[in-house]
Amino acid sequence: MFEHVDPFIGTGATDLPPPQGLAAAWWWPKPQVGNTHPGATYPFGMVSACAYSGGYPTGYGRYDFNTEGVPHTIHDRQVASGFTHFQQSGTGAIRKYYNYFRVTPMLHPIDELGRVWPLHDEVASPGYYAATLATGVRSELTVGPKSAVHRYTFPAHEQARIVLDASIGGLPTPRSRTVPLRAFLALVRPGVAQGEIVVEGVPLAVHIEIDAPGWRQSLWYDRRLMPGGTRLDFDYIRPTTLRPFGLIWMGRAKAEQSVEIRLGFSLRGIERAEANLHADLAEAGAPAGTHGGPAFDLRREATRTAWREHLDLIRVDETGLTPERKTTLATAAYHSFIKPSFAPEESPWGTDGPYAFDICTMWDIYRTQLPLLNTLQPSRSADLATVLMAICEQEGNLPIGYRMAKGADRFSRQASALAHTFLADLWARREPGIDWDWALVHLDADLRRTYGEDYLAHGIAHPVTHTLDLAFAYHCTEQIARGVGDDTLADQMHAHSGGWRAAFDPATGLLVDSTFYEGGRWNYSFRLLHDMATRIELAGGQERFVGLLDRFFGVGAPPVRQPGIHPSKEELAAGYALGRFEGLNNEPDLDAPWAYHYAGRPERTAQIVHAAIANQFGVGRGGLPGNDDSGGLSAWYVWATLGLFPVAGQDGFLLGPPAVAQAELARPEGDLLITTEGLRVPEPGGPVSYVRSVQVDGREHAGTWLPGRAARRAQHIHLELGDEPSSWGRRTRPPSHSS
Repeated sequence: MFEHVDPFIGTGATDLPPPQGLAAAWWWPKPQVGNTHPGATYPFGMVSACAYSGGYPTGYGRYDFNTEGVPHTIHDRQVASGFTHFQQSGTGAIRKYYNYFRVTPMLHPIDELGRVWPLHDEVASPGYYAATLATGVRSELTVGPKSAVHRYTFPAHEQARIVLDASIGGLPTPRSRTVPLRAFLALVRPGVAQGEIVVEGVPLAVHIEIDAPGWRQSLWYDRRLMPGGTRLDFDYIRPTTLRPFGLIWMGRAKAEQSVEIRLGFSLRGIERAEANLHADLAEAGAPAGTHGGPAFDLRREATRTAWREHLDLIRVDETGLTPERKTTLATAAYHSFIKPSFAPEESPWGTDGPYAFDICTMWDIYRTQLPLLNTLQPSRSADLATVLMAICEQEGNLPIGYRMAKGADRFSRQASALAHTFLADLWARREPGIDWDWALVHLDADLRRTYGEDYLAHGIAHPVTHTLDLAFAYHCTEQIARGVGDDTLADQMHAHSGGWRAAFDPATGLLVDSTFYEGGRWNYSFRLLHDMATRIELAGGQERFVGLLDRFFGVGAPPVRQPGIHPSKEELAAGYALGRFEGLNNEPDLDAPWAYHYAGRPERTAQIVHAAIANQFGVGRGGLPGNDDSGGLSAWYVWATLGLFPVAGQDGFLLGPPAVAQAELARPEGDLLITTEGLRVPEPGGPVSYVRSVQVDGREHAGTWLPGRAARRAQHIHLELGDEPSSWGRRTRPPSHSS
């Protein structure tokens, strides 16, 4: 897949062909932009590096802050004022946006620092980004797990400069700037510098080595050089009086002269930052130390190898796939492997072992991206579980979101208790490395906090979607408690796991009146609960439930018009009144197409999923229908292409028609081969492939569901497909757990 990846997908406003067929009836109001960046990344690595324009939300690109419709541009072309480190991937309004330690190659006086220059000849591949600034400096970036290496190729110039700004952070958009609270910088020896900034309460240290023999180096403050100074300290920085500060290297550049700058990072001090840089260089086979020889190409190749290994975990037969579809799938896999950012031994609390940040947010990734991680790299998931519990010990709650910052993110309106779902799937695998008794202490305590208090006191919590979250979390915790032999706790959990019923109005078959986070009652009414049989009964039975789903997905409805730039209140109100599927643009809708399975209508799922694959994902900067959300959206595409959908927290997979003729997943327990017969590759307005029969390891499989244990044992799933709906899945139903 490596050769097909295009990191530019999702960096621009959605620009897909007009949807055809069923997809034309969907309406999505959330930001129509992927919010990804094309910068250099390492698989699940700590560090990324990218051109910095100040654009929302990654620091890259042309866009202003937006929450609905097509984003407004703040730049008429791709520009950059330099190159920063640590970027979000596909997220929206989280208000904290990193972009620390901006490095700018300059042919101008330092007074010009902060000016943006047009970017030309941009190129990106996994682990590599390059562009030429309008000044003529070719700029290339690559990263290791905890480091970044820049290479700048200058035109001939008497006063070339490389300027590092340690004061910059976040974005220049309102309320999005990050100001260091404390900082220091020090010149260690020629070509070597170190420093640390305390941002969002966390100390971020950097060790810098530059390969520029004969160039002068200096500290600078408020765009003025500090000749002779070797250290700059700020014990306390007031945001209102902040002046920029940093480091500069200056010298004569010959035509086509390349200068490398290597940066190691740590949350545990400058000594570890230096060690991290040298470890990353050694792992790549590059010499450490100033003037030790070029490291860029070696580090780039080592990162390319790491990306190939990750992308090779998913292998597909490309027969029948257009070049565009190959690129779409490969890039979706790539985006699924960027976050969270794992930084082992980097916990700012001083504890050793796993550490991770950019869990942004559980609401975005728990249905799709984390199950992909569980399937392909469960040991990494176990590390993440350990991190979640460590955060809980430090902050008092299992986080809904967590960044490189002191304090867990407060996305309290978004969701409740989603870590319970993630941990339940890990428990089902019996994944080693987790203290499950200690985990139960946190899982139990977390259910009584924030909205959990209302749930226990009143039997319902508002926003009412939290009632669904909490009831399901009780169910997940019950499974873990029962498994470790704590039947008393399991019985207590079971007693509260049925509270989801209070969230639904039998008169409408939908959720009761409430407020809703980024959506309405229709968006949230069709999530996959642990007792779908009772859910369907509360809706008035199977026929009425299917009718509600058909209305939600616009079956037989006319095409609708999507919101544009700055949609009016009236336009949005009319759209929300449709109560329509938001077409993968909104997280609560991600699992809704599979609700048909529980009503014996898997052919409807096939129609919707194939319509989404064909109409809502493409190539180019505008190839995503909405925010990629740390890979949550891209992971949905990967699962849909495979013909599988993980039911998060219930340890199983729903089956459907794949979008490729053959695929293979490399799993720790053995490879899983998925083959088809009679596939029609999804195309806009084209026919849908329906499942006629399924064989698992050569045996007929009647159900539309594959339990997790059976899935992990399976080596070969074969699906016979046809152009017309069949009786497959009409009589069987995925399991429902009585509550």
